[in-house]
Amino acid sequence: MSGTSLDGVDVALVQVEEGDRLGARLEAFLSLPYDREQRQAIRAALTGGPGELCRLNFELGRWFAQAARRLLDETGLGPGDITAIGSHGQTIWHEPPRRDRVGSTLQLGEPAVIAENLGVRVISDFRSRDVAAGGQGAPLVPAVERLLFSLPNDWRALQNIGGIANLTLLPPEDVDSEVIAFDTGPGVAVIDAVVEIVSEGAERFDLDGRRAAGGTPNEELLIELLRDPYFSEPPPKSTGRERYGDAYARQLVERARDLGLTGTDTIATATALTARTIAAGYRLGAGVRAAECVVSGGGARNQTLMRMLADELHPVPVTDLSALGWDPDAKEAAAFAILAHLFLHGRPGNLPAATGAAGPRVLGKLTPP
Repeated sequence: MSGTSLDGVDVALVQVEEGDRLGARLEAFLSLPYDREQRQAIRAALTGGPGELCRLNFELGRWFAQAARRLLDETGLGPGDITAIGSHGQTIWHEPPRRDRVGSTLQLGEPAVIAENLGVRVISDFRSRDVAAGGQGAPLVPAVERLLFSLPNDWRALQNIGGIANLTLLPPEDVDSEVIAFDTGPGVAVIDAVVEIVSEGAERFDLDGRRAAGGTPNEELLIELLRDPYFSEPPPKSTGRERYGDAYARQLVERARDLGLTGTDTIATATALTARTIAAGYRLGAGVRAAECVVSGGGARNQTLMRMLADELHPVPVTDLSALGWDPDAKEAAAFAILAHLFLHGRPGNLPAATGAAGPRVLGKLTPP
């Protein structure tokens, strides 16, 4: 998995068990950060031409294969021990369907390069089939979350905060109710970009939320930002860096400077925006009251963001995925390993209620070893 935060490659080793109910155990996890040149290559492809996209597609495949090999080396396993690799890839562009246009989505990371380097079959391109069926192509992780994390008697909220933030509201195990899941808006992508701008490139992200902790969110700017119609748009819905990426962050910083904000206050405002838009997402949850909110993704390490989110969601307790025995950074990568398992067994990997697709679909494409 390489997420919208562009921070690196996440690799999860997952043991999947079939039974009355699908089970999965996280055996190992590794996150390899991108260096500056790699991040710049990805960013250049976001606005570049076909040459940049083509080269990046094969480079990403090579980086993914190296990361998978590294995890295998650390666990003492070989490619022959692996049933399959599920590769989400790097999202380059994602346009959900609108009333006046069909949807489209593009993830890069050439699976043939991964298969050639490791000799393992690769399942990739999970989002396209859902989009082809009229869906948003996102979120896809909720299908896995329902299998793994539903509570016996209560609703549970799972909030992933990567570059983009996405919410899953899981009904109790035996309740015949649909999972509610959608992208709430900015995660850490805007915060990271704001930090990079105000620090003039000296810092790439707000370590532990320390910069935001030293600032004060500006209410006037927050009110302006929260007028964005996406935040009140009913689900199903999804978004990406096309809307909440570097260009959005530059506009935010320019407006903050117009208002006379310091760099630290601007970072605090961007952080508060993520917390408040997540909370706004809960208000779109059809009146569901979750027993707890469990956070995963890089945002779970931002203590200031977690504190702001706890304040916004009070009295619902907020914790992170480690409370359930999982590394908070590992869930997304592990989910695509499990989606690969579902593909191999001919089982659907989407939830139409969450994505808006015409029906359940088997997700992914196979590249043989």
